[in-house]
Amino acid sequence: MAYTVGQVAKLAGVTIRTLHHYDEIGLLSPSGRTSAGYRRYDEADLQRLQLVLYYRELGFPLEEITAIIDDPAADPAAHLRRQRELLTVRMKRLQEMVLAIEFAMEASKLNIQLTPEERFEVFGDVDPEEHQAEAEQRWGDTDAYRESNRRASRYSKEDWLRIKAENEDWGRRIVAVMVSGTPADGPEAMELAEEHRQIISRWFYECSYEMQTGLADMYLADERFTAHYESIAPGLAAYLNEAIHANAISRA
Repeated sequence: MAYTVGQVAKLAGVTIRTLHHYDEIGLLSPSGRTSAGYRRYDEADLQRLQLVLYYRELGFPLEEITAIIDDPAADPAAHLRRQRELLTVRMKRLQEMVLAIEFAMEASKLNIQLTPEERFEVFGDVDPEEHQAEAEQRWGDTDAYRESNRRASRYSKEDWLRIKAENEDWGRRIVAVMVSGTPADGPEAMELAEEHRQIISRWFYECSYEMQTGLADMYLADERFTAHYESIAPGLAAYLNEAIHANAISRA
């Protein structure tokens, strides 16, 4: 059976323009055309499109998708196995991110009982409650969020200044370790990753290794956190992510 470009677009949930683009770059060219030059797709074309969309959903660039599915050594079963492996990894990361509640610590210091002058002294021109609604919507029903909120509401200006100084000192030391060339899975970096977990536990909520690795993944998945750590030192977000995972594995 042959399908028109409109039928294929409807079946696959893509636009006709997308199918035209895939044809232009050689990623998915229809097997036939009508006498008037209109594209006609057969079952093999639809199977190829399914592979393209699988890999596209996983974030592969189009050039790499072409190379993968045009590999003569590959077979459909191998493609499906690889897709399952990649989706399993992706699902694990998403599950870890659900545990991530660091907005309650870094992006949303909830119920901070400070005067405007004290807030400025501690946080400068950054509004610590800018993402309060987002944090509450995403994690408001978690015990960790409630515990963080409870503790934050009791802290004085002096407490917040101590938290700030402690985080800044930790930040200077992990940057120094990174720029020295120490591997992220080395003892020094992992010790600082452990200190990162303990700081969260001491001041905000009990941060398990599972929670901490979820936070580490959010440092790369959420551009706001990536930008925060990259502003401290280029490459820090990825370095910290690797150190946290290595530390969690070593202490499991």
